[in-house]
Amino acid sequence: MLLGCTSDAGKSFLATALCRHLANAGVRVAPFKAQNMSNNAAVTPGGGEIGRAQHLQALAARVVPDVRMNPILLKPSADTASQVIVLGRHDARASAMPWMERRPYLWPIVRDALHSLAAEHEQLVLEGAGSPAEVNLRTADMVNMAIALQCRADVYLVSDIDRGGSFAHLLGTWMCLTDEERARVRGFVLNRFPGDPDLLGDAPAWLERQTGVPVVAIVPYLRHALPEEDAFRHGGRFVPGRVNVALVLYPWASNLDEFDPLFHEDGVSVVPVQRALPLDAFDAVILPGSKSTVASLAHLRATGLDAEIARAAERGVRVLGVCGGLQMLGTAIRDPHGVEGGNAPGLGLLDVTTTLAPDKTVRWTEVAWRPGDGAVARGYEIHHGVTARGAGASELLPDGLGFAQGNVRGVYLHGLLEKTAYRQAFLAELGWRGRSADWAARLDAEIERGAALVPASGWGV
Repeated sequence: MLLGCTSDAGKSFLATALCRHLANAGVRVAPFKAQNMSNNAAVTPGGGEIGRAQHLQALAARVVPDVRMNPILLKPSADTASQVIVLGRHDARASAMPWMERRPYLWPIVRDALHSLAAEHEQLVLEGAGSPAEVNLRTADMVNMAIALQCRADVYLVSDIDRGGSFAHLLGTWMCLTDEERARVRGFVLNRFPGDPDLLGDAPAWLERQTGVPVVAIVPYLRHALPEEDAFRHGGRFVPGRVNVALVLYPWASNLDEFDPLFHEDGVSVVPVQRALPLDAFDAVILPGSKSTVASLAHLRATGLDAEIARAAERGVRVLGVCGGLQMLGTAIRDPHGVEGGNAPGLGLLDVTTTLAPDKTVRWTEVAWRPGDGAVARGYEIHHGVTARGAGASELLPDGLGFAQGNVRGVYLHGLLEKTAYRQAFLAELGWRGRSADWAARLDAEIERGAALVPASGWGV
């Protein structure tokens, strides 16, 4: 089990690397994270939602992604509210419960998922959340030491040494544990080390003298293209002569990792946009999905981004909305059941109307993309409600999954730009003359790079 001294210590990356390292050694391995908080969700083949990190870790382990690998997923929809996904499905009861009162209801589900996975595999790679040193959350814990004790896991504490203060973080975290919890700690891991290990001097030995726990791995800093668990770290700027794409970022934007391939294409510059600025010089504007479409739409209006998007569309810039972005581009969002707090007018750039519903569509879908040549589009759906088109819009994808109106398009399918042919066609329409490579193959190669760090770091697992 990997536990971090802080959030973003690199646990997810290391879990991915360990899963592939063990799979390469012929071990039947699977990932597990009891509870994850992220709006970057993936859809399993069975039609359930799990965190993007656990989906990637399953691929690293070469096993089919399963909702048991992330039985509880919290999807933030406001500063103090989250939609709770239990075993892949929205659970209204859990969503309505106060944070500190959920454990009696959720713990049996977490425990059963853990043990059923363990029964089917030779090894589990477990990941915690945040830090086990958060003593204020100890009574509600069902993701950190509670899991380690439940299955008697070997625990490794991970610190991001690139931030500084690692030895204090590791010592302080260890001191916050109970005697029973300390007994499970087998080693400390210094992650993202950017320099010469000799610079550490006697510090690892000093830490072992204080705790009795050795530093078992010093993992080099590796820049990689793997998706982030719950963050967005890409930056970009407008570059004349390139294909320039504006990616609009609003509160509760979701599944932003599906646009990662664009950031890695030569000759393409993707610029994250969070405030009003002229967009008419861009070749395309993308509105991503959102966990709270109505709130994100209100943000566009409050910042003036709505006017800039409309101006760009009027001047012929290609505008693409994905899922919640599609809904925002329409004429109206109707919310008869109060799913997102009420009705809202859309941006009016696409003659479609969305009606939100309590039931949530979660599935993989394959539809004809260019019927003339037999091309298909395959992606995943995660959305509330149905969108219907008016006379001004035409069908882009069948079954209400995609609409077009001049240079404005909207689709419900996530992940299309991760597909080589679709991304190639999208960029070619913008004037790009490059050649897209297979993104899945690129990610697999990045996983292998991560796996190679495990023995190189001295980690004897």
